[in-house]
Amino acid sequence: MKRTFLLLAAATVLALPAARAQTAPAAATVATSPAAPLSASHRKAAETLLAATNSEQNLNLTIDRMLAGQIEQNPGMKAVEPEMRAYLTKYMSWASLKEEMIQLYAGAFTEKELKELTKFYLTPIGRKTIEKLPQLTTAGMELGQRRMQEHLPELQQAIAEKMKTQSPGAEE
Repeated sequence: MKRTFLLLAAATVLALPAARAQTAPAAATVATSPAAPLSASHRKAAETLLAATNSEQNLNLTIDRMLAGQIEQNPGMKAVEPEMRAYLTKYMSWASLKEEMIQLYAGAFTEKELKELTKFYLTPIGRKTIEKLPQLTTAGMELGQRRMQEHLPELQQAIAEKMKTQSPGAEE
């Protein structure tokens, strides 16, 4: 029982920073989106940047990888892959997200900045960045996960020691 609690506590500790890292910046960015409608040129600059960075293609690849990962972790989910894909297509497809992504980018960058970013991403090094960044991000996440797994016993031990001092008579 105590071991289960420790593992659950460790998993929670490890998951919270990742969840916060994923939600906090996005929420802050959305909150700073312009309340007034975008000018046509600012909107176009955001849309052009998203096209230059292959956002639609990258989103489709992300969905495919996410589904493949879920099925790899739980092969029993293969039977419901069509339903999962339909759900993701309905709520996470480029068609469903494009307008909000335009608003998100336009809220985060000025029109001039969007144009400068687009100019960069159309250069050879910008194209290479677009090509390599997904693999680098994945490799970085795998590195972080591997590092956390390697040192998880240290965290579990620290939690166990803390729990002993918090509730000395609660040993099982």
